[in-house]
Amino acid sequence: MTLEGKKVAFLVAEGVEDLEYYAVAMRLQEEGMIVLTAAMDLNPFKGKNGLVIKPDTKIGDLIADDLFGLVLPGGWAPDKVRRYKQATDLVANINEQGKIIGIICHGGLLAISAKIVAGKKTIGSLGIKDDLLNAGASWVDEPAFRDGNQVWGRVVADIPAFNRELIAAFREAAA
Repeated sequence: MTLEGKKVAFLVAEGVEDLEYYAVAMRLQEEGMIVLTAAMDLNPFKGKNGLVIKPDTKIGDLIADDLFGLVLPGGWAPDKVRRYKQATDLVANINEQGKIIGIICHGGLLAISAKIVAGKKTIGSLGIKDDLLNAGASWVDEPAFRDGNQVWGRVVADIPAFNRELIAAFREAAA
């Protein structure tokens, strides 16, 4: 099923893991998806590895009903983004609607703060394992997988597996 024209937003901030943002966003663009780069403001910033990222929308301006899904890349950004109620409310709303949410590496921190991980099978950077377990999730050490509408990826090295799982989930949702 085609993903042409489907909108997906990446929730980002300074310190986002550049590869988890760019490599995933480009793969979704290859599928014809409209990728929105959403931050708390529109000021350009640098990712964890120094690449410049220019947001094209504010997280507070996103409307869950207008989105096909979300991606929560890792790095240091999720710990910053999760401090904003607008962001956690959006993640929770998208989850309640059953829309696809891609979560990789430290992106799980934002998912925890949105209270969407309890009872879920999860993965991410080993650095957030205890956080996920303490939030009521289970931990499975696999490169990437789905649990319902949530697509989980472990770390940068697992981006190819994460992308395959994410695309498959979006295609199923579009069917």
